[in-house]
Amino acid sequence: MNDWPEGWNDDNRGGNRYGQGSASDRPESARAMPHVQRPVPPQQPAPSQRRPAPPRQRQVPQQPGGYDEGPQYDSGYNTGQVYGGGNGGGHGGQGGGPGDGGYVQGRPAAAPDWRRRIKIGALVLVVVVLGVSIGTYFWADSKLKRDVDLSKVIERPKSGDGTNYLIVGSDSREGMTAEDKKKLHTGSAEGKRTDSMMILHDGGDGPTLVSLPRDSNVEIPSFVGSESGKKYEGKGRTTKLNAAYAEDGPELLVRTVEFNTGLHIDHYVEIGFGGFAQIVDAIGGVELDIPKAFKDKNSGADFKAGKQTLNGEQSLAFVRTRYAFAASDLDRTKNQQKFLAALANQTATPSTILNPFKLYPTMGAGLDTLVVDKDMSLWDLGQMFFAMKGVTGGDGKSMNMPISGSTGGNLVWDKAKVKQLVEQLNNDEKVTVSDN
Repeated sequence: MNDWPEGWNDDNRGGNRYGQGSASDRPESARAMPHVQRPVPPQQPAPSQRRPAPPRQRQVPQQPGGYDEGPQYDSGYNTGQVYGGGNGGGHGGQGGGPGDGGYVQGRPAAAPDWRRRIKIGALVLVVVVLGVSIGTYFWADSKLKRDVDLSKVIERPKSGDGTNYLIVGSDSREGMTAEDKKKLHTGSAEGKRTDSMMILHDGGDGPTLVSLPRDSNVEIPSFVGSESGKKYEGKGRTTKLNAAYAEDGPELLVRTVEFNTGLHIDHYVEIGFGGFAQIVDAIGGVELDIPKAFKDKNSGADFKAGKQTLNGEQSLAFVRTRYAFAASDLDRTKNQQKFLAALANQTATPSTILNPFKLYPTMGAGLDTLVVDKDMSLWDLGQMFFAMKGVTGGDGKSMNMPISGSTGGNLVWDKAKVKQLVEQLNNDEKVTVSDN
């Protein structure tokens, strides 16, 4: 009986059976041959008495399950090493999938370490957020116009507790087109004048916002010219407060406010008409509850009573209107306080701060038009902003400078109340002075 497959015999084997395998279930004894080739048996042979193949760095092809027309050759034995990193199968039909790291014989690779991955992801997120925050800070800080030099202000009062900001709304039309001026009813006057002035005190007992009517009767003291450096002696001359700004700019305005109040001003902040309207539009408007309808052709105001959302144009008209009110400038300052507090309160919300599509336009619109003193940092500006928001938060107070009468055209401050108010602010005490 011929044990070889059909077509095979000793003749076509060369008559030499050594090294060619056996039809028997038991393997032949190993013989040293220069080159050994053997047909692949139907089943995988036992590895005993055979020299193990050297470790290979390539994948091991799967063993065929039978014979084709020609002889098949075995490429080696599985030595127990790990094959991985590819798409081929391991010895015995156990293959590793792509990217699975391979298999140990009879044992799958370890599961991914999700805790480690989550930690790495969180670390990357923190680094990105920190980088964006630092970048935003330096971007915003570089946009501040630090044009006011308070070191030029002479004979300054002693600093008290807390921080005092002089906030000025000017009628500057810088950067506005003729169409903008017409739309916002600003006119085309050259230069700039103060349209509103406020002192914001930020202290441990809560913020206090004090409006300084532009028609306040004040004395112009001695001062050093901001441009000329020349000293001008005070002659006891009295005039409206906004005339000090028109005469020699922010430095003389600060000098005049300090001289007439005895309150040290730590920082100066000014914004023009155009920037004010842009900020309001950037946050999508400011909601206000207007108790009584009013109109004013000079400012372009035309408001109905009730809750409504004001855009930039309407907001500017609201804070500028004075001829529609019986108390004129005093009523206007109250509207200005109400509006600025609402603006700060609605801007410092998660929907604005956490939304870059609102945050960056709002910051850009405001910072492009702000004029501050040389020592003002972005941190100081943020502190001022949140103090303004706190005015309506229950801990703050807003008021006008106490008035005792009028000269016929200028408002006269109540000196006794002003002195008491300044003492309470300097000592960072709760303000009990009223403006009535």
